[in-house]
Amino acid sequence: MQPSRETAKKHSPVPRGPVDASIVPRFAGIATFARLPRLDEVDRADIAVVGVPFDSGVSYRPGARFGPAHVREASRLLRPYNPAQDVFPFGAQQVVDAGDIAANPFDITAAVAEIEAAARELRILADRLVVIGGDHTVALPLLRSVHEVHGPVAVLHFDAHLDTWDTYFGAPVTHGTPFRRASEEGLIDLEASMHVGIRGPLYSKSDLEDDSRLGFAIITSEFIEEHGVEAAIQRLRARIGSAPLYISIDIDVLDPAHAPGTGTPEAGGLTSRELLRMLRALSDLHIVGADVVEVSPAYDHAQLTAVAASHVVYELLSAMAPRDQSADGAQ
Repeated sequence: MQPSRETAKKHSPVPRGPVDASIVPRFAGIATFARLPRLDEVDRADIAVVGVPFDSGVSYRPGARFGPAHVREASRLLRPYNPAQDVFPFGAQQVVDAGDIAANPFDITAAVAEIEAAARELRILADRLVVIGGDHTVALPLLRSVHEVHGPVAVLHFDAHLDTWDTYFGAPVTHGTPFRRASEEGLIDLEASMHVGIRGPLYSKSDLEDDSRLGFAIITSEFIEEHGVEAAIQRLRARIGSAPLYISIDIDVLDPAHAPGTGTPEAGGLTSRELLRMLRALSDLHIVGADVVEVSPAYDHAQLTAVAASHVVYELLSAMAPRDQSADGAQ
């Protein structure tokens, strides 16, 4: 996964983009994300897309360990120019696929340490990471890695669930607890972090009280239904301000009609169009990293979830692209 500087191939001043679909059909070739070059084909990158095929922290449906491959396969149809953001995300910056981080599937503590160490090593050759999970447990080691560089960051968390519960069966680190641990460890900005898309039943009203104490404000799915996407965007931007921003997206923030392939589906979620619109509104913020998690292929149909997730990653990469560029992304 990690090339040495001695063996890595240098890229030209113009970033190396995806494989040209007019030369190699989209259904052929190695399934890197959006058919991007591999990390070992450049000397360094602005952003590395990396998979974390780990799902030992799930509490219901398993299978998110197969999410990275599933999303990569669905990403073959992505193209170089994003008209909604008026940017060439692969021409304005060097984006690569860094493969997968291998994590122990039998020991969550060991896996979390391995993910954190691998993320730290990847930053030698890539300034920022966009991670495809895997279950939401992976957000904790990723936030630890980001904290080493940026200190406490604003966390913008798109999810049906709070993920600030304390333990499951006595386990302190699972896919339902990463943001409680992150808050307790001082990894997040307590005045700038927010959940978006929260909905469905809770264990107790105290879940909301705990969540507020841990530093999160909430935009519920019901708020978006009643007040609209633009009102939600105004609220989240006001909350984040100028803080360095980490975006964590559980695909179950989408309604099961848009993303059935996930571990803990909840009715009444966002549409894919609403989620993409909100991500496009973040392009002028200081995004320092992101993850898209909980895609479980065994429950997917016709790649509905994978297509949605691949476009979510694409919009994140586009939002992270510099705007003072003239690259025209020919592929």
